[in-house]
Amino acid sequence: MTDRYAVVTGVSSGLGEALAANLLARGFEVIGVGRTAATRLASKAFRLVVADLADLAPLPAKLDDMFGELAARRVSSIAVINNAAVAGPAGTVGDLDAGAVAASLAVNLVAPVMVANAFVRAFGALDGDRRLVNVSSGAAVRPIAGGGTYNVAKAGLEMLTSVIAAEQRASGITAITIRPGIIDTPMQAFLRAQSEERLPAVGMFRGFHESSQLVPPDVTAARIVERLVLGPVESGRTYSYAEL
Repeated sequence: MTDRYAVVTGVSSGLGEALAANLLARGFEVIGVGRTAATRLASKAFRLVVADLADLAPLPAKLDDMFGELAARRVSSIAVINNAAVAGPAGTVGDLDAGAVAASLAVNLVAPVMVANAFVRAFGALDGDRRLVNVSSGAAVRPIAGGGTYNVAKAGLEMLTSVIAAEQRASGITAITIRPGIIDTPMQAFLRAQSEERLPAVGMFRGFHESSQLVPPDVTAARIVERLVLGPVESGRTYSYAEL
């Protein structure tokens, strides 16, 4: 057994699955948070906390229970990775469905705030390496025509990092952001399948695929874990894939 733990949201596929697998291979105890987990994560060192991140009402209690249990173990290190995200809805402002926008922001922004809130509450007064890694995107600073809801969420997520870093200087909790670059995930497949009417920027995503720019999730995950989970980091900073 180890007392190094990681919590990763969104472990059913893509980057979240790859992050959890890499952490397990390095000897971490890993807790996934989401509706399902990829089959390759089956291990005595992995467990899934079943939660629909779009269903916010029951989420705080589940998170408090999970983080409270971990805090009681006085673990030497814990990394919490806010990874779960959805790409939709595709659509330009003025033609968006209110329910789809609310569901997207729930997963991409409100749930990560709740995860961070429960983590800080449970671990703020404890010792050890405690770090929060928010998985963002270049979309936080570069508008995507037809992807505005995602833009807004990622911009908010990066501000969450800045706020926690400012508030938790004394406690020693570290908060950072990673913009992981262009990864070969189901999210990319969703985006390039959209019509130009719904997603005017769709050509960019199709171009990424056609020019073989997409990086395998396992490659990106290994770099994130090595550099940002195991290595020294500067709280409040946004890291890019090129820095990994």
